[in-house]
Amino acid sequence: MRIFDPHIHMTSRTTADYRQMYDAGVRALVEPAFWLGQPRTSVGSFVDYFDSLLGWEPFRAAQFGIAHHCAIALNPKEANDPRCAGVLDLLPRYLAKDRVVAVGEVGYDSMTPEEDAAFARQLALAIEHELPVLVHTPHRDKAAGTRRTLDVVRESGIPPERVVVDHLNEVTVRMVAESGCWMAFSIYPDTKMDPDRMVRVLREFGTDRMLVNSAADWGNSDPLRTSMTGAAMLAGGFGPADVDKVLWQNPVDFYGQSGRLDVSELDADRAAVYEGNSVLRGSRE
Repeated sequence: MRIFDPHIHMTSRTTADYRQMYDAGVRALVEPAFWLGQPRTSVGSFVDYFDSLLGWEPFRAAQFGIAHHCAIALNPKEANDPRCAGVLDLLPRYLAKDRVVAVGEVGYDSMTPEEDAAFARQLALAIEHELPVLVHTPHRDKAAGTRRTLDVVRESGIPPERVVVDHLNEVTVRMVAESGCWMAFSIYPDTKMDPDRMVRVLREFGTDRMLVNSAADWGNSDPLRTSMTGAAMLAGGFGPADVDKVLWQNPVDFYGQSGRLDVSELDADRAAVYEGNSVLRGSRE
């Protein structure tokens, strides 16, 4: 089973997670910019964070045979903090970088006017830079937030096939399916979706435009939930080709729209890199 996790926050994870992910079949991932849990008080702290997504994390992932790409944005929660407003002016510098394969996470947390403005501006930047967009739907009032999200996407003029709407569930999936946007589901230990629920959604809606991610971060989450979902699909009657489509080909197709995803690199056998590693693996054991 080969896995491309299209939404995971490795900044919050350990190198042991990288090792376990590789052993479970993860060979590529996208790390979107998100809220780190502690409020950031200056634009400079975002500079350091974005630089780490483009430098340190790709290096760290490579030691364990995993190709790391990222999405860059001002996340919805921090869009409400006036101290972070200058980040929007900073984004064009980063959206031109090779490893940036999308604008994200953007969207809504509390559906405030400030979030409206940041969302609309970043959709415009995605159009300008010809990048796909990863959209975060709110944890509260999810149905209303998803409807509002789709309205803003429609108003922006960005083609729906260049947008993935994330953190969906059984209540919100149909409206996104009908919009033409891609559908993404976060598989969590206790909240969001679990592998069995995901299998039921795939049975009803099919595998087209479907992404499954772990969205693992500093909270109660698990970077191996993608592989667990693949196993649940097989146990639930899906074939290996279906699993490969959902866990590998669909993320490649979606982020490949950026023109910056090296599929030949991702398809290569990177086991030798992992087994021969002595920088982060052997030398510190």
